[in-house]
Amino acid sequence: MQTFTSLRKHRNYRLYFLGQSISQIGTWLQTAAQSWLVLELTGSPAAVGVLSFCFYAPYAVIGLLGGALADRVPRHRLMMITQSAMAVCALALALVVVLHVDKVWVIDLIAVVRGVVLVFNNPSQQALMVQLVGRSELPNAIALNSSLMNATRIIGPAIAGALMAGAGVAACFALNAVSYVAVIAALGAMREADFHAPAGLRSRTTIGRSIREGLHYARRTKTIWIALTMLAVVSLLGINFNVLLPVLARETMHAGPQVFGLIASCFGVGAFAGALVSASRRRASPTLLLAAVAGFGVSQLALATQRGLLGVCLALVATGVCYTIYTSSTNAMVQLATPAFLQGRVAGLYSYAFISTGPLGALLAGWLAERSTDLAFAVGGGAAVVMALFGFALRPWPMPTGTVRARRRARVRTAAASGAAGAVRADTAPAAEDAATPPRG
Repeated sequence: MQTFTSLRKHRNYRLYFLGQSISQIGTWLQTAAQSWLVLELTGSPAAVGVLSFCFYAPYAVIGLLGGALADRVPRHRLMMITQSAMAVCALALALVVVLHVDKVWVIDLIAVVRGVVLVFNNPSQQALMVQLVGRSELPNAIALNSSLMNATRIIGPAIAGALMAGAGVAACFALNAVSYVAVIAALGAMREADFHAPAGLRSRTTIGRSIREGLHYARRTKTIWIALTMLAVVSLLGINFNVLLPVLARETMHAGPQVFGLIASCFGVGAFAGALVSASRRRASPTLLLAAVAGFGVSQLALATQRGLLGVCLALVATGVCYTIYTSSTNAMVQLATPAFLQGRVAGLYSYAFISTGPLGALLAGWLAERSTDLAFAVGGGAAVVMALFGFALRPWPMPTGTVRARRRARVRTAAASGAAGAVRADTAPAAEDAATPPRG
């Protein structure tokens, strides 16, 4: 019963969950097909790394703008725009294949456009969770969202493998374009009156000052800066599966797209199981986070030693379990440590730490995979283990108290440091909703 609390109690979250359940399948279809397409056109693992670099590079350059915007406009409306733009990009990829445009730079250019859209989509998507369910059920909603993403990670690559072998990669891109209709319709059907936090807070401060407020708060809050530092390092060196799994299947295991779909789905099976474990817990825990990141590292080290299909699949299941518990725990802890008027900006910092490391990480993973996928997985696993030791050495991590008074003090400190006293006054009204009290509905 605890695992599915957010779905049972909140209509807006049910709509979001339903729309995403369809859209995410299409996303994984495209992710698998795009990497495989570039590998077929070039035969180079480094080219797959360049593709990921193009996708994540905009986040490294302008990533903090999305978080600032998410605190100024209704987040679900901003997402309707970004999801529509993603659908156009997917359709463009389908046309590239159908028209036999065998230029990798065109695929890379579309990836850059998708990356720009992602800058404005992800902070709104992360910050929207607290509006849909309230603070007391935020860890549950984040974990359920992770379970959804990883359940579709199981289905998507498997379908992609079959489609690529039969209908071709263009079918994967076209189906993804159609899948965005579901999430856009779900966002449009939400009732703003049921939101548990402001849908967008108007501010008189500039975008630059808004970004500095978020950075200042993150730097002053121990739990946030430790969690984000760990995430940035692990994401840079250890979360490059879009680059490594197709190379592992094609170059190391000398297999075709069906095996690629299978091993990618095995990672998804583990990630889905890990998300259900996270959803069944009532609160985010630093101990669980540290255990998960350590397990993530050890599992990748084990994966580096495997050659057979069974060993690879088992290691990827274990990696997936730890991956989702770690990332969902990090996300929940960071958001729970943040007051409502900074929610979008700090969620933007979470996305920035997670995604902006992608360009360099993708190039590094491609360069390592040119030499050996074993080396790439060993580097990623070792980095995760080191970060687990780093987080353990800096204990205790102070957790938010959940009281209105503590959050008001945090607002006053942040506003005084940044000169944005008006933000405190503007955010006083929803303070009771901001507290860790049972949400409406």
